[in-house]
Amino acid sequence: MPPSPGPLVLLHGFGSTFDHNWVQTGWVDILADAHCNVPVIDLPGHGSSDRSTDPAAYGSVEEDVASVLPESTSAVGFSAGAQILLRIAVAHPQRFDRLVLLGVGDNVFEVSDNSSLVEALESGAEPENVQARVFTRLAASTGNDSLALAAYLRRTPPRLAPEDLAVVTCPVLVVLGQEDFVPSSDRLVEALPSATQVSIPGVDHFATPSDFGVIDATMRFLGLG
Repeated sequence: MPPSPGPLVLLHGFGSTFDHNWVQTGWVDILADAHCNVPVIDLPGHGSSDRSTDPAAYGSVEEDVASVLPESTSAVGFSAGAQILLRIAVAHPQRFDRLVLLGVGDNVFEVSDNSSLVEALESGAEPENVQARVFTRLAASTGNDSLALAAYLRRTPPRLAPEDLAVVTCPVLVVLGQEDFVPSSDRLVEALPSATQVSIPGVDHFATPSDFGVIDATMRFLGLG
């Protein structure tokens, strides 16, 4: 009988929750069938985590998340969760056996302007920006606290440069939908020493976690499918 797989971490995206990104989309059930242990982790300010409305509470998100991870694990992250995993991997290169990064690409090297989304979350007004509007509606539908999410976005995450990723030597899979608002993952894949990428036709950013092609590519990469 083959050995049971080790723990697998799933980190959800901004405005979502573990339940929304991973339970409702079938990931947890599929991984349970593969006898995979998946700890329930909500990002700071999200879901069941502490929902502080003080931006200072989010000054060490990466280290806070790293502190609750198993010592040696593979991990899958979507969007903001993927970026957090990547920054943890840079700070702790031996922490992960394998990484799957969903819904991110060359944007990991950029500084996002979240001002319209922060303003919408704090005021409750419907933003004109379509992307911000989707995020505010997602936050409301998942039962998150809009003021806590606004405080989370006011943090300044560690900046990544392509040369920083040279220390991330574990195998990495980058999965990006062809309809994602992130246009490319070429620079990200080139900067990682052992990375492959999969492009999923017809899939936009928010549909990524629920797409079967994404799930299938991830399971195969992790040796579970």
